[in-house]
Order: sequence, then structure tokens, then C-alpha cells
Amino acid sequence: MAKTFDKDKKKVDISVIAEDMGGRKPPQALEIEEAVLGALLLEPNDIADVLDQITAECFYKESHKKIFTAICDVFRRNDPVDILTVVNELTTQGELDNVGGSVYISQLSLKTGSAAHLEYHAKILLQKYIQRELISISYDVQKQAFDDTMPADKLVDSAEQKIFALAERNMKRETTPIKTVIYQTYTEISENQKKEDGLSGVPSGFNCIDNVTYGWQKADLIVLAARPSVGKTAFVLSMARNMAVSSNIPVAMFSLEMPSTQLVMRLLVGETGLPTDKLKGAKKLTKEDWAQLDYGLKSLAKAPLFLDDTPSLSIFEFRSKARRLVNYSHVQMIIIDYLQLMTGPPELKGMREQEVSSISRSLKAIAKELAVPIIALSQLNRSVEIRGGNKRPQLSDLRESGAIEQDADIVMFLHRPEVVGTEDRDSSPGDTTLIIAKHRNGETKDIPMRFIKSEMRFIEAERDQQGIPSKMNQENRDSELPTSSEFN
Repeated sequence: MAKTFDKDKKKVDISVIAEDMGGRKPPQALEIEEAVLGALLLEPNDIADVLDQITAECFYKESHKKIFTAICDVFRRNDPVDILTVVNELTTQGELDNVGGSVYISQLSLKTGSAAHLEYHAKILLQKYIQRELISISYDVQKQAFDDTMPADKLVDSAEQKIFALAERNMKRETTPIKTVIYQTYTEISENQKKEDGLSGVPSGFNCIDNVTYGWQKADLIVLAARPSVGKTAFVLSMARNMAVSSNIPVAMFSLEMPSTQLVMRLLVGETGLPTDKLKGAKKLTKEDWAQLDYGLKSLAKAPLFLDDTPSLSIFEFRSKARRLVNYSHVQMIIIDYLQLMTGPPELKGMREQEVSSISRSLKAIAKELAVPIIALSQLNRSVEIRGGNKRPQLSDLRESGAIEQDADIVMFLHRPEVVGTEDRDSSPGDTTLIIAKHRNGETKDIPMRFIKSEMRFIEAERDQQGIPSKMNQENRDSELPTSSEFN
């Protein structure tokens, strides 16, 4: 009779799975395990290379795990690794008899003629380990799927977290000869020369920003920070609209604070020029207003803009969704509103600074893995408000973690004197400064912007406010309101 599944276990024992599957043999290579351990005893100089590929968990036999751990412990102390030192280490740990005694350790070295194939053998052990882990994960998911009390989204999220964690642990990047990198770089330079806009990255929709950044670069983490009500969300919405509607660039926005319907409402205000009170029903729409709304709805519906308003989004769930958006919808830019509302690894819950640091590092890793720029909005400390002078934000004002500054390739601040209460005689309502305070691969600079409050959008300071159309041509005003099927 098969052993029962224990829900409280974090991981299912492979022997339980083997028994449930009719006594099938789990993936293993005991002779290869012996060969690897024997080779390490013969050629301890190769231990460093092996440690980069495998861990003790890659060994199926429990005694082999303990022997490998003892070898690694001796090596990390910079002591010589041989049969005597390993036997002594196992004796100190009280494990010598459990692994077969000193005779078995000696036999291991005799079973290996040389360490010439050590790297190849280590890869076999890694392959078997991954197979066993995948079996355990799939078995765990299968058992949980029979539990009607577990929500489907939780089940899917749990499965994805385990798969991604396994992939992350075993995703190694080899060193590359500079000749190969030079060829790749030369190819990239050649491709950049063919671009008419002169940008090496994804255009932001704001020329004044692209002139400094040359577009948002692949794998970059960009942090945009400001105090509440300054306009962070309005700014990234303006940018997303410019990219998706005007340039047909696929953009994804994860809004942890605001529902998708409110985001679309803001987009429509900027797209149609209709005041918010009309769209919310405080005032009635005229026939011309309906035609104007029709035009704005159609232009937005055609745009490759993807919205996700999942609250308290975990970094694991974000990675899963981002990967699908990049692979299947070809998204070229991801926006998060905002970073401090995300949740990190469960083990860091309650340690807010460490959790935010983990989220920040993970976002940078995901940007690099998916080769897309990620813009993460962030809050600033209250120290900005109590500070004297012009209350201009600075890097030390980033909230909850200094890791945000370290991980980000670009850190930008939105500064609106009228909102933060700064007395600036030269500024007028709507004047905004986009401060590029950190730019890992370029210059830092202040960029003047304008905020149009009535339309909830930002434009370039020197650009005509009618640069983005908000009014329709007369011939389009009498068009019918689109049906819901047009937006599917």
C-alpha cells in the first residue's frame, strides 16, 4: 500500500512517488556518483569547478550526499582534500559509520581511474537531480489539485514558483571569450546605425527623454520616484500611451494601487480631452462628446497595451506573468505601479527593508533575463517635505531600502514645486522637472516637463500642448459608439 501524502511536508519524498508509480526507479546514476566522489578525492583541485555545477542534493544516495558535503567542508577551510582528511571530517560529524566507514571511502578512489571526465559526470548528476525535482514538483501539484479547498490561482502560482525556483538554482552562465562578445557588440552597433531615429533602445514617446537615454535600454531597471500626488502614475500612463498608441510598441503595466478601469478612465481623459466629471457622470455627454469618446475608445482598443491590476502582486507571480507577456505578446516595456506594494519571498515577511531589497534585486534580474526595460515606480521618504529649501528630491530620499538605488540603472524623480509646497517665483502651475539623478550608462540631467491637470497627462515643456491630438476631425464626430465586440 502506498504511503499517504503529507500536506505539511514542504517536499514529497521521491521514494513515496516511486512507490505510488508502481515501484518505478527514480532517475539516478549511482556509479556516476561514485566516480565523481572518487575523482574529487584524486584531484581536489577540480572541486571548485564542480561546486559551480552541483550541490549535495544532486546525489541520490544519502551516504554520497554526506561524503560530498564533507569534501566541500574540508575544501572551504582551505585544508588539503584526501582520504584521510575526509575520513576525519566524517568522524567529527559523527557520520563515518553511516556512509560505510573508511573502507568505503578508500574504495571510491579506486573506482576512478582519473578525473578527466569529471565535468561531464557532474552534468549527468545535475540532469538526474533536475528530473527528480520535476517529478516531485509535479507529484506535489497533482496531490494539491485533488484538494477542493485550494483555489486554482493559488495552485497555479505555487506550481510556477517551484518550477521557477528550480530553474533559477540551475541556470548557470558560462564565461565567454572576449572575441565572441566583441562580435556581438559589433553586430549591435551595426544594427543601431540602421535605425533612423538614432535610438538604441525602446523610445519613450518623449523626445526630451530619449535625447538623454537613447531610448529605454534592454535589461535596464528604471526607478521613477516622487511624493504622493506629484503625478507618477499620470507620467507613466502618458508614456505608455505615447508608446502603445502612437508608436504601436507593446507595453505592459502592472497597477497594484489602482484598478484597470480607473487607468483606462485616465487614458480616455487625455485621449479625448473630455473632462473627468463628464466621464464619471456628473455632467451629461453631448452628441459630439459621444463621438469624441468613440474615437478615443477605438484608438485605445487597437493599442498593444496590457493592464494587470492584481493587488499585492508577488515577485514570483510577476515573473511568471512578465515572461508570458514577453514570449507571447512581444511586450517591449514593463511598468510597475508601484514597487513598495509588491510582496517578496515569504521568509522575509516582517523584515520590510530586506523584503524591498529582495524585490529590487529580483526586478533587475527579471529585466536582464527577459531583455526588456522595467520601469518601477517608488515612493519617497517624508524627509522631502520637512526639508527646507526647494525640496528637490535626492537619492537618499528613496523609501525603505538603499538597495533600490544600487540595483537601478536609472533613477528619476518627478519634482512639481506647486505640489510639494516650494516657493519658486520662476515656476507656474504645471511646471515639472524630471530629474535623472542616476544614469549608469549616460549623463544625469534635469528635463523640463509640463503637467496638464485637466487631461491628467504630461507633455514636453517646449512642445505645443496640442501635440497629442485630443479633438476629433469634424467628419469623425458623428460616428457610432463602438460595440463591445469591437474591443475583443
